[in-house]
Amino acid sequence: MAHIKKIGVFTSGSDAPGMNAAIRAVVRTAIYYNIEVAGIRRGYEGMINGEISPMERKSVGNIIQRGGTILKTGRSEQFRTAEGRKRAYDQLKKNNIDALVALGGNGTFIGASEFGREHEDIAIVGLPCTIDNDLRGTDFTIGYDTAINTVVEAVDKIRDTAESHDRLFIVEVMGRDSGMIALRAGIGIGAEAIMVPQTRSDMNALFERLEKGRKDKASKIVVVAEGDEPGGAFEIGRIIQEKYPNYDTRVSILGHIQRGGKPTCMDRVLASRLGVAAVEILRDGHHGEMVGLIHNVITFTPFELSVKHHDDINADFLRIVEILSL
Repeated sequence: MAHIKKIGVFTSGSDAPGMNAAIRAVVRTAIYYNIEVAGIRRGYEGMINGEISPMERKSVGNIIQRGGTILKTGRSEQFRTAEGRKRAYDQLKKNNIDALVALGGNGTFIGASEFGREHEDIAIVGLPCTIDNDLRGTDFTIGYDTAINTVVEAVDKIRDTAESHDRLFIVEVMGRDSGMIALRAGIGIGAEAIMVPQTRSDMNALFERLEKGRKDKASKIVVVAEGDEPGGAFEIGRIIQEKYPNYDTRVSILGHIQRGGKPTCMDRVLASRLGVAAVEILRDGHHGEMVGLIHNVITFTPFELSVKHHDDINADFLRIVEILSL
């Protein structure tokens, strides 16, 4: 068992609902095991600048239900350099920190992997916090469930106005490289079609779907992930309007609303389980791994294997959309 004296916890990259629940779990688990814990503000940039302060039980009181991150977040160009990582290391040593818990996604873990190779005396593990659900080594990432529920709630409201005016809505959701939000949310809202970057989107196939659909449908919803290759929602809307000038076509970009809001119960529980596990695996001597949950079992995946995947997609989801859109 590793003798960890002080853990630093930080959030990096884009925020995700459930980060605060994860911070809370890390802090209180560390205290439970008589380990000091410090919060590092503003991710790797704050680490370089020494924005480090002690945390205690009360520091994380009444935050489990809050979106965003109390530690703030961001990206750091300095940390991409060996010099910047050395400055971060010096700040950690100055504050007697010998282990780190990194909350973030792809970029966070790439940085953590580089840092771990250069400074092996500081153990580092990660928690998957990203609304995109695009990391290997976990069935779901922290923040994903909240994001798709936010999309479903928003599109349900769009459907109300679409039905009132017999409109076709093109709804763009986040997912520049991954269509995971579009896939699940699209099924959840009963979309006529889903367009994601992992598959080759065929506009002719979309036209055929729209033509085969029931003519008496009061509304039609097409969900587009922002990274889909035919273009964003506005471009796809333009193409459809040009092809079918009789359609009353509208475009809605949901944008950053998908990142905010109170985390769902699922995200709060996932964040709590993984936060506890992060501290416990540090005590067990783990290093350079992401903590995840696969088939409801805690798992550990090396950073280099956990990073973003673009090609993994459940084709059955697209088949379900086609069947149910009749």
